[in-house]
Amino acid sequence: MDGSFIAFSPTGDSAPYWEGCRAGELRYVRCAICNQVVFEPRPLCPRCHSTDVRWERSEGAGSVYSWSVVWRPMTPAFTVPYAPAIVRVDEGFDIVTAIVGCAPDEIHDGQRVAVEFHEVDDVITLPFFAPVGDA
Repeated sequence: MDGSFIAFSPTGDSAPYWEGCRAGELRYVRCAICNQVVFEPRPLCPRCHSTDVRWERSEGAGSVYSWSVVWRPMTPAFTVPYAPAIVRVDEGFDIVTAIVGCAPDEIHDGQRVAVEFHEVDDVITLPFFAPVGDA
């Protein structure tokens, strides 16, 4: 993927997430009051509505929850085949991403993966996940 499909800019709420990606850190929000983990950047907790939410750094490890193999890309920016996926990150949130570093037919349910970052342009770096340990 060459990144030409990216048509957005980081906002005030999401800026810490994108800064983390640029720094090689997968970040998420945790409520300081009720401990709720939230992946989507937001200024308040969806459970208790506290505004005391804080950015934390994930270890970047998780398991494949669901995936698909794409053979017909949305735009020429994508090289096929690729595998969009939902990864269940160990800290308790899900992320929509892509699995890299293996053939799509090697991906399986529960497969352990770790984050790796791919620079798209001067502003956007995306988190992808690659298999770790035994495939």
